[in-house]
Amino acid sequence: MFSKYILTLDFFSGFQQFESNQPFKLENGKILENLTIGYHTYGELTSESKVIWVCHALTGNSQVTDWWGGIFGEGKLFDPKKEFIICANVIGSCYGSSGPVSSKGIQLFLNDFPTVTTRDMANAHELLRKHLQIDEIDLLIGASLGGQQALEFSILLKDKLKDLVLIATNAFHSPFGIAFNESQRLVIETDATYGKGNIDDAQQGLKVARSIAMISYRSYEGYKKTQSEDDNSKIEDFKASSYQRYQGEKLAKRFNAYAYETLSKAMDSHNVGRSREGGVVKALSTIKARTLVIGIDSDLLFPISEQLFLKEYITNAHFKSISSDFGHDGFLVENDQLTSILNDFVNNDFKNNKITRLKKNN
Repeated sequence: MFSKYILTLDFFSGFQQFESNQPFKLENGKILENLTIGYHTYGELTSESKVIWVCHALTGNSQVTDWWGGIFGEGKLFDPKKEFIICANVIGSCYGSSGPVSSKGIQLFLNDFPTVTTRDMANAHELLRKHLQIDEIDLLIGASLGGQQALEFSILLKDKLKDLVLIATNAFHSPFGIAFNESQRLVIETDATYGKGNIDDAQQGLKVARSIAMISYRSYEGYKKTQSEDDNSKIEDFKASSYQRYQGEKLAKRFNAYAYETLSKAMDSHNVGRSREGGVVKALSTIKARTLVIGIDSDLLFPISEQLFLKEYITNAHFKSISSDFGHDGFLVENDQLTSILNDFVNNDFKNNKITRLKKNN
């Protein structure tokens, strides 16, 4: 199964697919037959390899060197010449794993694809880990929805995980975050083409949804810095307006509206305490990995209070914060700060658990 969204030569460099021959039971009790997981690997897996597993964010894909090229790639902090790096596309997406653009018989699932949760995503990662015969993961890292997956995966892995890095994420999704996601889904569902049975349904709705999302991903200072006007005579055609339209159109060209709905609902579902004795606090306390939690000081969607909560209840956790004008998207923008913090962590350079801040780049 190859999605129209991944048919590029660059994407297929290192791209593989795993097809499970066992029914995959979702958390809600529904069954996915013929589960497919698309993934990229970089470097060589040997008995001496350090294994780094990356979990991607909402509209990301398994090609981590493309969207996180500031810290992954040759000559970067995480270098495939030195480590074995793997990133799996989440179920529910449109980049090579089972999702709304997968076939069910002669048709596509589209809006009939079942609800999946971040725990389902972690269970799919675990299937892939066993398939690849990876006994132990040296470092598991994820940001945003990727961090939510990483949390659930770390609870599954127990002592098979050495180090965990959680960036701009939380233990359970907030009412504020759910409200943003619901507003985006409402826009998609009001598109006249929604539910018509075509792979390109609701493209206009998706554009508007992404425009709404960008407000939560950035910050007041970020928009001021990049979208302020030089011409005081303007009464229309503002930079900020063009930026919102551009971001919506950019996503609509590469993503699917039904996958967007599926993954935003998965984010809403995130709660590591669900159906676990002792709830969220107990679930976090079971994580055995040495953990680094990173927050972004201007993050509107995942405020630092959520990362401090993780640091408080994960037993062996350290906290660092990034200073940025770019809000939640700081984890994709502030590569120098991230590299510095992560380099200290992977080289065991933490001497205490004090909260520190790095100055943002000018």
